[in-house]
Amino acid sequence: MVGIVTGGVVTGILSARIFAGVLADLGGWRLVYLTLSGLTLGMALVLARVLPPRAPAGPGGLSYPALLRSMVLLFREERVLRLRAAFAFLIFATFNVLWAPLVLPLSGPPWSLPHSVTGLFGLAGLAGALSAGRAGQLADRGLARRTTGVALVLMLLAWGPIAVLGWFSGAWVLAALVLGILLLDLAIQAVHVTNQSLIFPLRPEARSRLVGGYMVFYSLGSAAGALSATMAYAAAGWPGVCLLGAGLSAAALVLWAVAWE
Repeated sequence: MVGIVTGGVVTGILSARIFAGVLADLGGWRLVYLTLSGLTLGMALVLARVLPPRAPAGPGGLSYPALLRSMVLLFREERVLRLRAAFAFLIFATFNVLWAPLVLPLSGPPWSLPHSVTGLFGLAGLAGALSAGRAGQLADRGLARRTTGVALVLMLLAWGPIAVLGWFSGAWVLAALVLGILLLDLAIQAVHVTNQSLIFPLRPEARSRLVGGYMVFYSLGSAAGALSATMAYAAAGWPGVCLLGAGLSAAALVLWAVAWE
């Protein structure tokens, strides 16, 4: 079930890249954000009508600020949550190290691809992410650690075909890039699903707080990856981006190797 829901999240993220590329070619980057604001407003209006009324207090009578403070205690008491949050930070930093600057080499020479074509590379990521739904089933069978290890090895290896974009030209380079994207997104999604499959059973009465705390590190990793990737591209081009991504992937693999669950 976690795999299905998470697949929907990643489908939205990667599909948005495809549609954003088309919108950018049609009307520039402002049209992308104007469309986004309209969709967000429409979603807010729909949710205002369909969501149930807000409860006056959380579980056990806790206020909302107290619920937020209780997340700190969850991290202090649950080692699996701390470990899986660290994986979330590293894998989603790696995710955005790829996706944040990808348009830069593809839109410049020798490729000079339009934004709409660049966005289509999200289809490869989408195929990879949706292929990882079985990770939740493997975690349910007690194979979470092994699944995480295999996925992290794939995440590291994916940077090999991705890196050829910075050194060579020709149609085979784009094919290698597609392969690398597929492997990378499959691996990241597999670890993400496994992470949540492990943290939900820790405190059944606090599942929302567990996933809330976990997603903080998801977001921090995504932001850190995007920021560091654009800096790496400015300093060392696409090879620098790939070195950064491979380094983060290797760090996640080392963490898996030394941290026993």
